[in-house]
Amino acid sequence: MSTNTISVPYGEVLRSIINTAEAAAAAASRSRPFAFGRNTVQAVASVHEPAVLRRHPHLVRFADVEADLDLLIDRAIAAIVDGDPTEDEILGHYVNIASLVRAVSFREGKLLEQAVDRLAKANPNVLVLTQSLKLPLVKAAMEALSGNDWTSLDGVKLDCEAPAKGSYTPDLIVVNRARHTAYILDLKRSLASYGDTSRLEELKMKMMASAMVLPDWLYKNYKRLMVDTVEVAIVDGASRPSDHANGVWALSEIDDLLEIDGVAACMAELRRRFGRRVQQLLEVEARKAIGVNEQVVTVAAEEVGHSSVPIPSQINLNGPGRTFEEDQAARLGEDDLARDDRTCDDLGADVFGPCDEIEDDAPTPVFFRVGYARRPAAH
Repeated sequence: MSTNTISVPYGEVLRSIINTAEAAAAAASRSRPFAFGRNTVQAVASVHEPAVLRRHPHLVRFADVEADLDLLIDRAIAAIVDGDPTEDEILGHYVNIASLVRAVSFREGKLLEQAVDRLAKANPNVLVLTQSLKLPLVKAAMEALSGNDWTSLDGVKLDCEAPAKGSYTPDLIVVNRARHTAYILDLKRSLASYGDTSRLEELKMKMMASAMVLPDWLYKNYKRLMVDTVEVAIVDGASRPSDHANGVWALSEIDDLLEIDGVAACMAELRRRFGRRVQQLLEVEARKAIGVNEQVVTVAAEEVGHSSVPIPSQINLNGPGRTFEEDQAARLGEDDLARDDRTCDDLGADVFGPCDEIEDDAPTPVFFRVGYARRPAAH
């Protein structure tokens, strides 16, 4: 049994080999996955397209799977909408938007898994396992990985029923029965949040430990299904630049994992359509939230208008709209106006009406300065 990470002609992914001579002998005895030029006659005969455009003997077109993929999108959107957000004092009327965003992050990952499972059917040699994939993290495997380089563990196969320290559940296990090869895949909608953390290394450690017990696990749990090679890959749904040397693959390279041309193009169209539906949902919820807030502000303004409490002056968050001298002049003008008001008794009720009808105790609005802190002036 050989335990590797997935490799293609243009990049190796944590590939485990004992030595160069063995690798050459293995390549001579059987072709490595995704090699160029294999089964060329079969590829040309199976699909009526120029051989120069083909890399694999199987092909899938979006038009052939459009109905199935649209159904998957509809189900994902329905699951997102069905969520019942819990009231949140901080988010307030925007809690529905936050709930949608969280649901989208989860449902997109599930959508990618379901789409890969559907598209893989174009290759009859590929079996995709999606259910009950809880693999034990055998203690011996974890200890071997922590004390040895990955490349020195080629050929090590462990009993899946040995003492374990927890478990790992991959998103998909893809078995190529023609090559007796299994792929442990972990699909991420995006690896952006893994950049500055150790979570990616922890994930790879779990995947490698699981790979060492997978042959025995498949044999015991899937009707004597036998593989002699296990490879692991983390697939980035956002298709950022891949890093094969560290086990990271872009979704745009998934054709090579399933040996089916057109899978990456179908997945790109799937994500585009799903994104459009999600953005429509978010726009509706955003308009609702803004409408609610506008209504609250309007009602509050009306209540203030009917009350005897004066409306406070607007605060300029970008700093004062006038200079210090202009501000002082405005304040002096307000003081003069207040003095003029106090002389209304001398003019008589014929001009202004009874003075007791004027609210003398109403506070005068004050202009507030709000802005960046300034250095105090020298005395």
